[in-house]
Amino acid sequence: MNSVLCIFLAVVCSLCAAQRGQVYNNPNEIPIISYVNDNNFDGSYRYSYETGNGISASEEGFLKNPGQKDLEAQTARGTYTYTAPDGQVITVNWYADETGFHADGAHLPTPPPAAGVAPQQPFPRGK
Repeated sequence: MNSVLCIFLAVVCSLCAAQRGQVYNNPNEIPIISYVNDNNFDGSYRYSYETGNGISASEEGFLKNPGQKDLEAQTARGTYTYTAPDGQVITVNWYADETGFHADGAHLPTPPPAAGVAPQQPFPRGK
């Protein structure tokens, strides 16, 4: 949960810095195309943004099992996209809950299969 909070704060700080920069009309400035930030009293929220250079991010979260001692957990899921220096578009989908932070993206490495375990086929093969 701490990692989700750190990511959230980093994004908010960078957005605030970007918005402050718009006042100066800097020619190197990248505009914010869209920005949404909704926070609800029940612990749920959602935010998203998109910049003029193709960076985008979105996140939504809620409090799981509210009011149940030792079962409450803040959960969140989101995605972000940007273009890497080599021109590849990078997209990461992620979620975070009481089990930790989990990310998925075509560019992320995957661990090898456990010893003695045959890799699973994604689809059954016909004969």
